[in-house]
Amino acid sequence: MFGIRKIYSQLGLVVLLLGALLGNASAMPVVDSVRIGDYSEKTRFVMEFDKPVKFNVFTLGSPYRVVIELPEVTWKIKPNAVPRGKRITGYRFGLFRPGQSRVVIDLKSPIKVSRSFALPPNSKSGHRLVFDIAEVSPAVFSALQKRRPVTRSPVPPPTPKVAPVVRAPFPPVKKPKQRRKAQRRIIVLDPGHGGIDPGARGRRGTQEKKLVLNQAKELRRQLLATGRYRVVMTRSRDIFVRLRERIAIAQRAGGDLFISLHADSIGNRHVRGGSVYTLSERASDKEAEALARRENKSDIIAGVDLNDQSKTVAKILIDLRQRLTKNDSVAFAKTLVNQLSKKTRMLRRKHRFAGFAVLKGPEIPSVLIEMGYLSNVQDEQLLRRSSHRRKIASAIVRAIDSYFSRQQALRQP
Repeated sequence: MFGIRKIYSQLGLVVLLLGALLGNASAMPVVDSVRIGDYSEKTRFVMEFDKPVKFNVFTLGSPYRVVIELPEVTWKIKPNAVPRGKRITGYRFGLFRPGQSRVVIDLKSPIKVSRSFALPPNSKSGHRLVFDIAEVSPAVFSALQKRRPVTRSPVPPPTPKVAPVVRAPFPPVKKPKQRRKAQRRIIVLDPGHGGIDPGARGRRGTQEKKLVLNQAKELRRQLLATGRYRVVMTRSRDIFVRLRERIAIAQRAGGDLFISLHADSIGNRHVRGGSVYTLSERASDKEAEALARRENKSDIIAGVDLNDQSKTVAKILIDLRQRLTKNDSVAFAKTLVNQLSKKTRMLRRKHRFAGFAVLKGPEIPSVLIEMGYLSNVQDEQLLRRSSHRRKIASAIVRAIDSYFSRQQALRQP
């Protein structure tokens, strides 16, 4: 009898916990719709919610953007339903960091937010946030930017669960301790994009950020199953992580390999197949250069102000340690190409070189894997399948095993 009471008591506790979790989820504001209205003197951007929310809005240049900061919200609007206006070329939304969501609106020319206010619900609409956007001259825009206060957000900054953004080009790196033979290697997996940065979009609406996260989770599962590796992920949910923070995460973890996962899109929808990239000052071809240029804009897409650091990011010096690391990166890339070619279709030029910011971490051999093109229907269908994700992951695991076996053989006297 006592055992039965205990079981019921435990079941009751589970029900209470589930209720608390569901209550927290339901407490999160929901974005029901977004509307754009064009007028001769302004463009009106309206967001509708199921409850009132605090907000903050500011503008950025190079390129021109309006950034709306919100508490963490649930999005009911479809990511591919992006209306455009007379002054607006598009917008993105998503989780910027724990506790804070963002909307980033792309503009055609210099603008100002002439009015921003909240409206209570009525018989036709819920709670609304209204933003009036008006065109201004470049000189007026620059003057307004200079007057923008440094501390500007009424939305309380959340306590980050990830480490803070690194302000220097790279954080100081401690020398790793001498490894014991039994110590597991650390593999850092970097699912590209995330949160407010969706990445490429497939012909059937597949978002790169979701696809690569699923692939990273499958790869993590297979790596841990070997018992030979520890796995660190730069993100394990749909959240934005800055490029330099991805590097910093790998460095703080003392990573032995850094693998960034992507699935790009291209103008020619007939082109399909995967490829592996390593860092180089010079791109191997125009396509590689264009891809690196797009990927390196991730921070701009998320509405990050780069005015104080864009020159630093663009001119990161590749020191001697990084040059030595590049040799190991190339060796791993060749092994990867060999293993991936057995499991999936690859481009004719399988191994390419480009200046990806995310690969610029010194001391950690790094590669970027483009698993295929979402602009190609066949590649998109394959990349959505769990069976194909398992094949890709198993090929990468075999390449990792082969790489470390080779490294150990080379180090033996």
